[in-house]
Amino acid sequence: MNILDLPGQPSNPTNEQRYSLIRSDLAKAGREEDFNNIINLLGPPPNIINYASHGSLKGKKVGIIGGGLAGMSSAFELRKLGCDITIFEARNRIGGRVFTHYFDDEKKIYGELGAIRIPVTHETTWHYINLFNLNTYPFIQYNPNAFLYILNTRLRNNPEEIQRVLYPKFNLTPRERSTPWPELYNYAFNSPIKTLPPNIRTELLKILPVYNPKYIPLLNISVRQNLELLGLSNEAIQLLTSVDAFSGSLIDEAYNEILQENYPIFFQHLYRIDGGNVNLPLAFYYSLLSQKPKEYDNIPNEALGTVNWIGGYWVSGIHKNEAGDKVIITYKNKELTETLNESFDYVVCAIPFTTLKTVDIDPVFSNRKMEAIREIAYVNGHRTIYLCKKRFWEEDTPYGGINGGISYTDSPLTTTLYPSDHINNPNPNEPGVLVASYNLHMDATSLANISPIIHNDIVATELEKLHGLPKGFLKSIVEKTMYISWDMEEWSRGAVCHMNAGQKRVFSYEITRPEYNNRIFFAGEHASVSHGWMQGSLYTGMQAANQLAYYANAEKHSI
Repeated sequence: MNILDLPGQPSNPTNEQRYSLIRSDLAKAGREEDFNNIINLLGPPPNIINYASHGSLKGKKVGIIGGGLAGMSSAFELRKLGCDITIFEARNRIGGRVFTHYFDDEKKIYGELGAIRIPVTHETTWHYINLFNLNTYPFIQYNPNAFLYILNTRLRNNPEEIQRVLYPKFNLTPRERSTPWPELYNYAFNSPIKTLPPNIRTELLKILPVYNPKYIPLLNISVRQNLELLGLSNEAIQLLTSVDAFSGSLIDEAYNEILQENYPIFFQHLYRIDGGNVNLPLAFYYSLLSQKPKEYDNIPNEALGTVNWIGGYWVSGIHKNEAGDKVIITYKNKELTETLNESFDYVVCAIPFTTLKTVDIDPVFSNRKMEAIREIAYVNGHRTIYLCKKRFWEEDTPYGGINGGISYTDSPLTTTLYPSDHINNPNPNEPGVLVASYNLHMDATSLANISPIIHNDIVATELEKLHGLPKGFLKSIVEKTMYISWDMEEWSRGAVCHMNAGQKRVFSYEITRPEYNNRIFFAGEHASVSHGWMQGSLYTGMQAANQLAYYANAEKHSI
């Protein structure tokens, strides 16, 4: 067994091993019949060569706006067809919202400021992990030794402790008090899934012009409204959204966002990429810039397209020429001393709508697309990582005994994540990187928008409270800190798309539709049903490439 394996959850799992984990998770949920649907719906789109043959688009110029995973997966697939591709990326960093921060030059000590985990069900993500031959290790989501710190009460995060210690803190109804924690949680967040027949459940992972009437009521309500409709008291709602802290942060957002993650059981078995999750976008980057990439089996190099990466320039305008057969991209350097224009046959727009909102679009897209650009909801995300001289959380003390997993609190921290690299070999004396705080939406904004000195004091103080540490304990433990607020990141302006109630029904299908007479296509996690995950970016990148190939091939043969 690899030192990082878990019982039943190996490192570098084969597809068969992943499928075994998924089947086991679905069996526990009483939904074994959902397996094939989940695998098919989260699997990668058809190979692009179903729409156009290798090298068939030689000489076609394709512009890709955004060099994150969505833009790079589009470029990777379109290269098979021979396109001449130009990628515009405003950042000077590779990865977009995948952001691994290294504390050392050898890149052995690191923490994730962006995408942090990969569910076993994310078939499209695993498609590329396997293609690039990246090593993966288990990521521990749940640990009964982790803490809850709610209403100034500290306890370990296990069902018996929750019912014994926390239930009396809330004025629950007699029925709520007598319901064990796992049943209460499952009723609140999972039971509506089983009210839908299996064939209609699939719509949770589909983008359609019209949804089944049985599903629409769940599309149109917030998290709080769902809990109220289930008959839960306000006190039970407070209990549930305190223990499940992210649901508390997003309580007035669309309940459907929770359904889209719980139906395919995203949080049961998860993984991370060896050396940092940024190694996935880096694998794309190095392949795209290689003259002789090794990832394209059975495609000769001369059939592949070229890729030009333009970093450090931001796209300020998207225009259609008078003839309607070209898309013109205007881009500028950050000092505004240089403005350039380039004409393309086709464009993939793979930037968040938060940044597309400030791009000059002339002529404008369809009315519904412009409405979506204005209205689609994004939430802030904030994360603080600590490089610690020793792993105090692993020590055999009242404040330790934790190896992997997440603690939850109703304080500004919201969640604290423990590294999973010692899961079978605890060593408290080694340095380690702790995610001291990870929070969303208003919790993120309230903590992020203060001075660094006050921010660091609040995080340290609340982390000491969470673990029952003496005040000032962390001053001698923490060597370096780093934090990020994604609302304040210039080329993100938000952590993830997280739709309001009804927005999937109104906007999702329109987001994915091409514009400018099928010459501009859209990709990114906001265009998916997997908001906030690498899966959503990768899937839509492939999907946009397929759309482009289909229309370009049709145009080619109509001439």
